[in-house]
Amino acid sequence: MAYRLADKWVLITGASSGFGAATAVAFGAQGCNLLLGARRVDRLESVAEEARKAGAKSARAHALDVSQTASVEAFVKWSAELTPNIDVLINNAGGAQGMETVAEARDEDWETMMQTNVLGVLRMTRAVLPLMPRDAGASILNIGSIAGRVAYEGGAAYCAAKAGELQITRALRLELCGTGIRVGTVDPGLAETEFSMVRFKGDAARAAKVYEGIEPLIGEDIAETLVWCASRPAHVCIDEILIKCTAQAAIHKVDRRISK
Repeated sequence: MAYRLADKWVLITGASSGFGAATAVAFGAQGCNLLLGARRVDRLESVAEEARKAGAKSARAHALDVSQTASVEAFVKWSAELTPNIDVLINNAGGAQGMETVAEARDEDWETMMQTNVLGVLRMTRAVLPLMPRDAGASILNIGSIAGRVAYEGGAAYCAAKAGELQITRALRLELCGTGIRVGTVDPGLAETEFSMVRFKGDAARAAKVYEGIEPLIGEDIAETLVWCASRPAHVCIDEILIKCTAQAAIHKVDRRISK
């Protein structure tokens, strides 16, 4: 039987936009209780309202910066005051900064990518694990990237960070074997969210160029995948999913013939 998500408690990081916001609405539609974290609390409140309209039993928002241990601990303490159990943890917060070569890149961009994509996943997981039920179908689902599997020019630090996320997921899978907690990673290819706008520091024209001539993945595609992973029967663990739009066969192989 499928793992029933209704009434379960789902914690989503980076929930103010993109994959995180779409995931909040998708789990809300399943009748879940949502704990939403991000730095942009005003946008987070809007997402919480959207999730409630979709059917969430409850949706609460709280400031969260996964790059800061104190912020993570404060968020999880707040969560524990609302519920003794967190059934699903979605480690979504992260992203890329810049596309400079190693020779030209800046420390602050490297540090941001490592803090959010790597250390943020570790901090959140460490803090939430004591609240996750054992032998009950609970899930930790991390958002990775095709970049964690295949390197590309200008992506050294981001590729390294997402490769780190992939190996964290694999190590956790081993460490938690026997607890009943499922661990998996969903790794998208080209997906149109705010990702490229953030990467290119607000350069809208450059961001749009990334998706020119293709129909990329969108946030809802990833959200639907996460709900599917979390709702498998308790004895089923979806370890790894690499998901790309049909036009993208590989990092450097993209069919751009579609007119948008």
